[in-house]
Amino acid sequence: MNGERRISCVCNEVTLHVRGDPIVSAECYCTSCRRAAEFLQRLPSAPRLQESTGATRMKLYRKDRVTCPKGGHLLREYRLAPDSQTRRVVAVCCNSPMFLDFIPGHWLSPFSKRCPAGEQDTIDMRTMLGDCPSPINFSDEIPSHQSHSFLFFAKLISAWAAMGFRRPTFDYGYQKLGNPARN
Repeated sequence: MNGERRISCVCNEVTLHVRGDPIVSAECYCTSCRRAAEFLQRLPSAPRLQESTGATRMKLYRKDRVTCPKGGHLLREYRLAPDSQTRRVVAVCCNSPMFLDFIPGHWLSPFSKRCPAGEQDTIDMRTMLGDCPSPINFSDEIPSHQSHSFLFFAKLISAWAAMGFRRPTFDYGYQKLGNPARN
């Protein structure tokens, strides 16, 4: 699926365009993703981000293949800690969680629930199951890992090499969403 795809917030005021295939499509069970999703889902009228298992699904794309042609001014970031290098970005028009950005990384991770309907459920792997509060057993053939696997890192490094080891920035959503729990 090498074409360009549109990733939108619920009300379509914010649009991201992604080119090419994702580096990897993952379902993350880490404590940080679960905590952030629980917070973001409590925003007024926010759509659900987590799966019924507690996972957050995302597709990792090279940052040089993601643009924001519409609504960039409506994006706000949320960080679990002020000095965190990971930020989750929300479209404040409808409180749709849009993507995760590991700032020093070369990839951007749009949340799968914002992707076109036919792509929301596809995942290549599950990661960070070791952080789950209770064990989960899956009956499917999708690889499930206790932490980030060698394959996960190999895919990231391969994409980075294809980019000439550049680390582009994604300059949208740096205005703070705020944390009502701290206000």
